[in-house]
Amino acid sequence: MNGNGLSTAGLQARIAKNWQPNNYLTNMSMAFLQEEGDFVAPSIFPICPVGLSSSYYYTFSKADLARDNVARKPAFGKVQPALMGQTDSTYKCEVDQVIVGVDQIDALNYQRSRAPGVADPRRAKVRFATEQLKLHLDLIFAQNFFTPAAWNNVWTGVPANPNPQLNQFLRFNDANFDPVNFFDARMKDIKQSGRRTPNRLALGVDAYNALKNHPDIVERVKYTGSTANPAVVTTQALAAILQIEQVKVLESTYNAGGIGVEDMQFVCATDGALLCYATDNAAIDEPSAGYIFTWDMLGNGQHVALDQFEGEKGTHSEFIEGLMSTDMKKTSDDLAIYFDQCV
Repeated sequence: MNGNGLSTAGLQARIAKNWQPNNYLTNMSMAFLQEEGDFVAPSIFPICPVGLSSSYYYTFSKADLARDNVARKPAFGKVQPALMGQTDSTYKCEVDQVIVGVDQIDALNYQRSRAPGVADPRRAKVRFATEQLKLHLDLIFAQNFFTPAAWNNVWTGVPANPNPQLNQFLRFNDANFDPVNFFDARMKDIKQSGRRTPNRLALGVDAYNALKNHPDIVERVKYTGSTANPAVVTTQALAAILQIEQVKVLESTYNAGGIGVEDMQFVCATDGALLCYATDNAAIDEPSAGYIFTWDMLGNGQHVALDQFEGEKGTHSEFIEGLMSTDMKKTSDDLAIYFDQCV
């Protein structure tokens, strides 16, 4: 049940009565969703559409998968069946909702003004609803997964004399920190324990700035530029230096204040970092540090639905409704390392 009283069961009942979202608004919303921008959650944890709002997913035994189970066949006999254990875990996609109003009288003024972008006054409202849903996902990711409390494998930055036996490292803004060898070693750790090479490095803003300005990183790119195009350290350059598929800077922001208060903050800890493997092909038998299970409410492959409904008679108002049903899960501790206090 969400704050507006719409439960998963209630939405299922609406769908059973042949409720359909407004396809025009939903398609407009999906176009906005495809503009990744500063939003981060789906770029770290892949979206896994599911047909049921709650069900099971399986974690297969890594020990069984990695063991050599092949044996010489005895004459006139057979080998023992190999053990392939699994653990059943559950997800439950709860429905989240956002509603935003449209004043039809004001909308008429906007339309008649012929200003760019106001041919359809619902467009700004759809964008607002869509970005609210994206922001909500980012906040869930930040609060539950971009934190040392979420992971078994955590390294902590210290100002001096780090002890690797205690999972300590020199902070990224220390000139004596060796970024390439450090990340090489941590990627090897994940490969050895999780059987996948990490392909995502999510960096808080301060952690990223410290890495891109680190003398060792700057040294590796300084001869790649020219007078007209001087060398700069970008996320792509950093990814190439560290030999990782994607470096993502967690720049999403939000207002932490209540109504009438502005308190702009970064969604994710600015001094944190997460190195992980995340699949590009979500599937029941494909390992990933985490998944965003999304209930495909309408069976059309879209995890967001938007609708429009009229306000009370005489108010000359209408409302845009955005719906999303998700459950974000950590699915493998072996495929991630969190770095705390990087600066």
